[in-house]
Amino acid sequence: MSDRLGVTPAQTVGPYLHIGLSWPDGPYVVPEGTPGACWIRGRITDGNGAPVVDAMVESWQADPEGQFDHPDDPRGPRAATLPGFRGFGRADTDAEGCYALHTVRPGPLPTPEGEIEAPHLNLSVFGRGLLHRLVTRIYFPDESANATDPVLRTVEAARRDTLVARPAPDGYRFDIRLQGEHETVFFAV
Repeated sequence: MSDRLGVTPAQTVGPYLHIGLSWPDGPYVVPEGTPGACWIRGRITDGNGAPVVDAMVESWQADPEGQFDHPDDPRGPRAATLPGFRGFGRADTDAEGCYALHTVRPGPLPTPEGEIEAPHLNLSVFGRGLLHRLVTRIYFPDESANATDPVLRTVEAARRDTLVARPAPDGYRFDIRLQGEHETVFFAV
């Protein structure tokens, strides 16, 4: 019977992101009041510069010591020592295409090849019209380890700034441009 069935075509994400996937504490990677916590705020725009009002951003990151509570961490899983740290956040965009995540800066982390990755957040962007999630990273502007990060080094020098957040009064700003001039770098994973 399977010989007669074709391949199901890919479907675009949404339009149900705001119904089934968001929750009230989603933006909080750490609880409010956590020492050293900051906000990462940004705006998602399309190729014309218009806000993407129905997108969702997910973040995944190491703790401040550069450790994941996950079996794929090369040192083995270890629970974070920072109380309330989840390592994961999820935020919807608002009517202006803006999102916000409340988190702490992660620490540098080793790769299986023995190199050190600069502190960064991994981001997935979901939105109507996208067949697959878009994956990118947020690096921090004052981090000397950016110069030797094994992933950032693979990005064309003229485009690396699309992966580096800017300082903001309560943390950092990281805008995401889905297409066009100054498009954010996305990774195939």
